Amino acid sequence: MSKPTARIERLRQANLERTSFTDDESHLLWARSWLSSASEPWYIIRRGKATADTLKNMTPIIDEDELIVGKFSCRELSEGEQAELEKWKSMGEPALPKALGQKAHMAIDYEKLLRLGIRGIRAQIEGFQRKLDLSLPDDMEKDAFYKACLIALEGVVALSEKYAQLAEGLAGKADCPERRAELLEIARICRKVPLEPASTFHEAVQAVHFITFCLCAGQRTFLFQLGRPDRYLLPFYERDLASGAIAVDTAQELIDCLCIMLNEYTPRGLAVGFMIGGRDSMGCDAANPLTYLFLESIAHTRLAYPGIGLCWHPDMPEDLLDRACELLSQGLTHPAVFNDVTITQGLLDAGLPPSEACLYVHSTCVEITPIASSNVYVASPYINLLQLLHDILGIKPKAREDKAFDWVALQLSSEDTQGLPDSFDELLCSYRQRLALAVREAVRQQNICQASRRYHGGFPLLSCFVNDCLAQGKDIDHGGARHNWIEPSFVGLANVVDSLAAIRKLVFEEKKLELEGLIQAVQTDFQGQEALRQMLLHKAPKYANDDDAADKLAVMITDWIAEECSRHRTYLGGSFHPGLFCWVMHERLGREMGASADGRPAGFPLADGAGGAQGRELLGPTAVVNSVTKWNHSPMLGGIAVNFKFTPDGRHNNLTAVIKHMIQTYMKLGGFEAQVNVVNRNTLLAAQENPEQYKDLVVRVAGYSDYFTGLTREMQNEIILRTEH
Repeated sequence: MSKPTARIERLRQANLERTSFTDDESHLLWARSWLSSASEPWYIIRRGKATADTLKNMTPIIDEDELIVGKFSCRELSEGEQAELEKWKSMGEPALPKALGQKAHMAIDYEKLLRLGIRGIRAQIEGFQRKLDLSLPDDMEKDAFYKACLIALEGVVALSEKYAQLAEGLAGKADCPERRAELLEIARICRKVPLEPASTFHEAVQAVHFITFCLCAGQRTFLFQLGRPDRYLLPFYERDLASGAIAVDTAQELIDCLCIMLNEYTPRGLAVGFMIGGRDSMGCDAANPLTYLFLESIAHTRLAYPGIGLCWHPDMPEDLLDRACELLSQGLTHPAVFNDVTITQGLLDAGLPPSEACLYVHSTCVEITPIASSNVYVASPYINLLQLLHDILGIKPKAREDKAFDWVALQLSSEDTQGLPDSFDELLCSYRQRLALAVREAVRQQNICQASRRYHGGFPLLSCFVNDCLAQGKDIDHGGARHNWIEPSFVGLANVVDSLAAIRKLVFEEKKLELEGLIQAVQTDFQGQEALRQMLLHKAPKYANDDDAADKLAVMITDWIAEECSRHRTYLGGSFHPGLFCWVMHERLGREMGASADGRPAGFPLADGAGGAQGRELLGPTAVVNSVTKWNHSPMLGGIAVNFKFTPDGRHNNLTAVIKHMIQTYMKLGGFEAQVNVVNRNTLLAAQENPEQYKDLVVRVAGYSDYFTGLTREMQNEIILRTEH
């Protein structure tokens, strides 16, 4: 429970002052390279050159206090450069072949990087090249891929050397002897790693950060996760500690610097992070001294990123969970707690061996991907569960406002309109059919995306660190990765369950309403019928209140989701694994919908994950836990987010115990992930009115944390309206 150093406080404050960053320079460099390589016949080599040229020509920057280096310079382009970039955006970029689908959202093989360095990886590639017969078409393609990899790796080494030279130059100008020594050490480390294997803890942390930054900058894509740093950095920490080369406080400061640096190149509104704790392939606890240091970085940095996931299991150290719950009780939104038992079982059921099933990461929010071997499209697409019911009832959505996001909400056509159901069983049957149709359409759309990347994509730098791309001689976009999954995310579970429960009780059982009349009321947003809306809200069962009448519908729907997804394969031969989380899409999808039979008014956000809808969790967190765990979470590798919002009561010790008991109960019952907000409603209202005074107020959204004042007004209101326990 140490305090952050003065350096960390300064770096933290500097990051809070930066509300955005630009990658215009890397964008321009990538465009120049692409245009200059037009005569190159191999598309993948052009991609490798673009990555290398971008990295080689970037402007390095090292700010005061930094010990870990590598970030966008944010320099303003000259007038001529800006005109050049705008011309590329308007003429060149639109002419590029489309390469659709998700990118990044994964963790690479950091152990390989630290063990071999780029020099060792080059040797691996050259060994594969020597075995090729270039008279064979397949081997010709492999050779082009290997050449692209080598070219891309050159860019990383060149940029690292530029950082070494910059650090030396700054050292020569430094007045402070301590800072001069730090800069000379940074220069030494940048010349050593990532070219060579790491030898020290500082070298290892720098190598991990630098390659992650290069993946973002050189490939112009973001959201690479750090995997399990408490495991792969442990040998370096233990060695340095034993030799006296490092002190615990120094290691903590380097970890804090690493965590702050992730905020330097992650756009606001997204998410990046890593996991700690959990079990190894033998089922033994994997927590170690670094696990505690990474957990402590949450209190030191107090920023939106990184999103740290703590992997729970029954035999985890008691004090580790205690400290996590204490941090949450203090209003910090990290860590999210993930169930190692449930998730590992899901990965084993998906066919992973124990050695891989214990090494997974939440790939931004809560989506699960195997570390070092993944080409997984997460949240692809978002499927609106409530709109599927509305399609059956003939309730059309509002006009879409934002077409940039992938989701499925199929519209009824004259051919598939069957009329209103005569019974609740008929309604359920129609819903099952509609769900199957939505999943099938999602599969078609996402497989087109994978196919487009097979022909027009390519990430040769990334492929150097993903199993089994080099061994197969295939880029990650061409099917070289071991796992080529797609993970659609289903939004609005509570809303569709509550709507179905209301229709069953009030229309078909008690016959207090006619279905046609209910539909008409919904279509008019309950105008003049507030009493009817209140009946729907208060006289029908509600999910997340330990009421079997509603909860059994959730069990049925989630079973259907898992079954429908299991029927399909991806274009590259992988599986479909569903999830029930929503990032910010519950607000965006809700905005595009009319009112619904659960009493929700038109335009209001859908439920924020797999828990109850806003304000409907009336019986406390225990009832929420009991409801949410009645259905099977292990198949949902696409991620499950359940939000718990507590009001701070000034008795942190008591609140810590309450949160711990809630988390342990939820996990023992098979819950997938729990995330906690401890924040006062009045604080949120004050932040809306005076955002400048609350720049560092971080809240849990729906799978990730973000700065409250940076959210849309609609999203802020949604968070304020969540049930407080």
